[in-house]
Amino acid sequence: MAMELEEISLQQKFDEVIASENKLQIQDFLNHQNISDVAELIYANEDFENQIISHLSIHRAVSVFKILELPTQKRIIHDLPAFKTAELLNELPPDDRTSFLSELPGSAVRELIKTLNPDERKITLSLLGYPENSVGRLMTPDYVYVYEHDSVEDVFNTIRRYAKSSETIDVLYVLNDKGELLDDIRIKDFIMAAPEKKVSDLMDGRFISLHAEDDQEVASEVFKMNNRVALPVVSKSNKLLGIITIDDVLWVAEEEYSEDIQKIGGTQALDEPYLDVPLLKLYKKRIIWLLILFVGETLTIAAMSGFQKTLEQLLVLSTFIPLIISSGGNSGSQAATLIIQALALGEITIADWWHIAKREIISGILMGVTLGIMGFFIVFGGYHLFDLFGIHYIRIGFAIGIAIIGVVLWGTMMGSMLPLLLKKLGADPATSSTPFIATLVDVTGLLIYFSVAYLFLQGIML
Repeated sequence: MAMELEEISLQQKFDEVIASENKLQIQDFLNHQNISDVAELIYANEDFENQIISHLSIHRAVSVFKILELPTQKRIIHDLPAFKTAELLNELPPDDRTSFLSELPGSAVRELIKTLNPDERKITLSLLGYPENSVGRLMTPDYVYVYEHDSVEDVFNTIRRYAKSSETIDVLYVLNDKGELLDDIRIKDFIMAAPEKKVSDLMDGRFISLHAEDDQEVASEVFKMNNRVALPVVSKSNKLLGIITIDDVLWVAEEEYSEDIQKIGGTQALDEPYLDVPLLKLYKKRIIWLLILFVGETLTIAAMSGFQKTLEQLLVLSTFIPLIISSGGNSGSQAATLIIQALALGEITIADWWHIAKREIISGILMGVTLGIMGFFIVFGGYHLFDLFGIHYIRIGFAIGIAIIGVVLWGTMMGSMLPLLLKKLGADPATSSTPFIATLVDVTGLLIYFSVAYLFLQGIML
């Protein structure tokens, strides 16, 4: 309740200063708010978003712009006066600027790059030259480096000169005269060292680096496994190209998570908030997967058509079709979800496939036997309580039970192995989404079901 009152009060104050049309008063009000509060004001007052950005000091405007959602960023850049757009883009950190530009059409990127000063333009074009979703797109050239022959006193002189424009000074990077990375040293180690001590005396050579061509997911894994706020990015020849900071990796992790969730649900990933996606674009994103799944389900019709005579002779088999295929689809979807999540978290790798397969075989058998016993007792109970299924109910019960075991085991294996196969082929494991697994298991599950039923009932009921 207190938070709601605070938000109402902030909005009321904003309305008052905007109504005053006093530029100095507006600037003073906005520049004394938290960055996150200013962002919320922009979201709540879309008609004033450009006015808010324009009245902020440039450094605070940059800080606010960085945390805004992409559709809002696009509107602001589109509607800002040209000189203000140039000022904002030139002040943006190179990694944030590259991230924003990479989401725009090529024609828009070309026009915006013209607004950058020569140095920033060179940096931006360099970063945009790296593959999409690579570490190179995330790195910034704003860091502090020192040489191995420097003294600690030299290091602090360097910090005083360059720290203001650096992304972070928690870690300093040690280079040789060729620009090759030799080590990274925390600033606290320099603070505790004697002024005359050499950098080489503090080095231990145990540093962790990323390659510019690495996938951004690799960076996320490395940060997760190491307690670092920033990591150096090097070329194949170990030349230091830039650094990547934890805040950028957190944004990537959030985007990857959202994308995977959408793919698991059977749709292409949305690159903007749901309510901001035009209906036609939303339709295109969803219809493709639905068409693929629709065509896949036609194979189910083909499978059932092949057993049409069997169904005509024993109608009771058709009553269990929803039970059979849903059991296989559900077990496959469960397995796929668990494996996709484990891959995303780095808990498993492709090399673990045999260990995973053995676990899923045992799990599939246990789950299948449990459901199969339930299926048998459904038939058993149906005969004794409602006089269903006829005198051969025992054989029908065994056919249903064994078929469920087979279908659940098959679904579990497909759900666990398909994401690993896609990962091996270089595709996104999330594309083996639960609807796709369910569709695939539907078709094969019917074949297993009718084959088992034919074996058990041949010569007696068929």
